Amino acid sequence: MPPGPSGEVAALSAALLWTVASGLWRSLSDSATAVQLNTVKNALATVLFLPVLVRIPWQEHPSAVVTLLLSGMVGIAVGDSFYLAALRRIGTRRTLTVEATGPVLASLGSLFMQGEAITAVDFAGAALVATAVLLIARPTRLDPADAQQPLQLRNGLVLAFGAVISGLVGAFLARGVLIQDDLTALDSAAIRLLGGMVLLLPTWWRSGPSPKLMPSPDAGWRVVIATLLGTNLGILLQQMVFQNLAVGPGVTLMSTAPLMALAIARIRGQRLQAFDVAAGALGVSGVALTSL
Repeated sequence: MPPGPSGEVAALSAALLWTVASGLWRSLSDSATAVQLNTVKNALATVLFLPVLVRIPWQEHPSAVVTLLLSGMVGIAVGDSFYLAALRRIGTRRTLTVEATGPVLASLGSLFMQGEAITAVDFAGAALVATAVLLIARPTRLDPADAQQPLQLRNGLVLAFGAVISGLVGAFLARGVLIQDDLTALDSAAIRLLGGMVLLLPTWWRSGPSPKLMPSPDAGWRVVIATLLGTNLGILLQQMVFQNLAVGPGVTLMSTAPLMALAIARIRGQRLQAFDVAAGALGVSGVALTSL
């Protein structure tokens, strides 16, 4: 299916929803382990998608279903758990620095693994967005991640890169199904979440549920809203992206979430430094190039 405006709008909308949801999950990060948080959000998201799962004609698409389940296991269960674990070990700045490799790696993968038509302009857009993320992730004197022990730093960097690779593998698997099968983006999102939950749930039960995850009704509502926005709607929009755009441009546009966070901070009255303004300009330029 050729690229269309719907794919680009879906990508930027997904980035915005993930930015809002990330703020909610950050407030709960001390309540449970990375696997426990990831399991809760995926289990709840799967329950919300139960009406979709019930109506999917499973027997008519055996190969596509297996591929999407695997995509969810790798991209959602493994990738998101790696990402959350990296945030705990090396902080937001260093994790975002590693995540900045995503757009360029996605563009290379689209070209060499799936034979997509990726142009020099697409690569330029990916490079600009990656540079913008690097600027946002620049060192600050108040960043506690700068004092990490060598082993913790190394483990965190490995986890962050593992999150990038896992996410891209899941994306390429989903893209392959969406361009070859007649399952909808909604079907794809629901099956991927189910795959993630199938892999996460046994691990969660072995480690034991966290009694601190929802200590109050307010925390419970934050979990529900973050799941609905960032997981259900976010992954649905992501599948719409992969149905309309190659993985390279799609991941590039969805990688603008840190830029969305800058915009939200400015709206809230926070002062932005020159590096932040430069990052915003580069990010917008990258989006413009990728959307051409």
